[in-house]
Amino acid sequence: MSFQSFSVLAQAPGPGGILSQPWFPLLLMVAMFYLLIIRPQQKQRKELEARIASMEKGDKVITNSGLHGTVHQISEKTVTLKPGGENVFLTFEKSSIQVVNKLKSTKDEEKADDAKK
Repeated sequence: MSFQSFSVLAQAPGPGGILSQPWFPLLLMVAMFYLLIIRPQQKQRKELEARIASMEKGDKVITNSGLHGTVHQISEKTVTLKPGGENVFLTFEKSSIQVVNKLKSTKDEEKADDAKK
């Protein structure tokens, strides 16, 4: 065999289809990154934003700094919390709320009691 026959063999495309393309693993990694990391974080952020938007007086919340308190007053951008002491009120930005535990209304509790009977 001559030198030319080896160079022709090296340039010949091999079988394998789309899986052997050099961009396919990169595309697969980007898709998995989106499905495993970005999408769940977006979903959690939207759920938290919805809970903050539906926050009411009396709901229990936890701030980013770890302060537990009860919602006393809500304005457009801020929330006033009562951390537990008498006549102690702290004002926080709504964006600093990390967890919102909705206060169950008495109507919900009555419905649950009626369903048990």
